[in-house]
Amino acid sequence: MLDGGEPGTVRPGGRTARVREAVLRAAEDALTEQGFTGLDLADIARRAGVGKTTVYRRWGTVTGLVTDLLEDMAEQSAPRTETGSLLGDLTANARLVQRTLTDPRQGPLFKALIAAATGDAKTAAALHRFYDIRVREWAPCVRQAVDRGEAPEGTDAHEVVRAVSAPLYYHLLISGGRLDEATADRAAEVAVTAARAGVYVRGGGKLRRV
Repeated sequence: MLDGGEPGTVRPGGRTARVREAVLRAAEDALTEQGFTGLDLADIARRAGVGKTTVYRRWGTVTGLVTDLLEDMAEQSAPRTETGSLLGDLTANARLVQRTLTDPRQGPLFKALIAAATGDAKTAAALHRFYDIRVREWAPCVRQAVDRGEAPEGTDAHEVVRAVSAPLYYHLLISGGRLDEATADRAAEVAVTAARAGVYVRGGGKLRRV
């Protein structure tokens, strides 16, 4: 998440927090509607109902604003689900990613952010941090599965989590294929089967292939 939080959530914290919330939600709207290349700080200030000076002083550039947006999305992302089995946990992860990517607001937003990251190093770094946070959030599910004997010792938990969402992003960005719950469930099943077979066991600095 690989996955975003519920859009429009307002958290307490005084005027500064309310201004940040309004500006970030306005940035989401603009990204969803017109993509990264159409972003303009003055337009975002207008959408948020705050002064342009406030926006320019706090964020400085469009890249600075997008970086803050990604950090906010990581903070608001839903926590992992623990079902007691590796398949159950990874299916929950896959379905969360699937719901996010097919959401009328979140799907276009992630497309815009990924597109922006391909042409801007700072945005790319922020996007990498976002996904690193989400992978680290779900990695304990794999480590717990190893402790239960569901996957071999030495399994790279981060690689397993990445393997779940990778085919879902492929459908979103490349193939244009159907991205439904069945697709999500299949991605989880494939990742679990590979993990149990030792595909993601690290040995000698490389993932073991079987």
